[in-house]
Amino acid sequence: MSLSQNPLSVEVTLPREDVAQVTVTGYLDVDTATEFQHHLANQLHHGRRHFLLDLSGVPFMDSSGMNIILRVYQEARGLPGSVHIIAPAPAVRRILDLTGVSITVPVSDSVEDALALVDHMQQTPEGQGV
Repeated sequence: MSLSQNPLSVEVTLPREDVAQVTVTGYLDVDTATEFQHHLANQLHHGRRHFLLDLSGVPFMDSSGMNIILRVYQEARGLPGSVHIIAPAPAVRRILDLTGVSITVPVSDSVEDALALVDHMQQTPEGQGV
């Protein structure tokens, strides 16, 4: 069985001018990661600095998805900006924890929690202390 039978859906909403909420649904794997990367690159190009990645609809993610999250995290930090993972499914949360990604990239239960972290980071010099 090929995992790519589950097409990826990526929806971008803008809760604020510099914040992109990216809601991902489907398998985030080697077959679909490029599409995910294009959406994130497009938002960076349009000046978004903060990324809220809603992964609640992602039942499976491999290293391709994690690498893209870490890459956009590095780019956003240099802006300065931030990346937040929102409500990952249990299997995805386990991967994030096992690989240490959840130590680097904050994981929130909701968009509201992630936006509160964005606000806190903007009040802290150079986004440190979160």
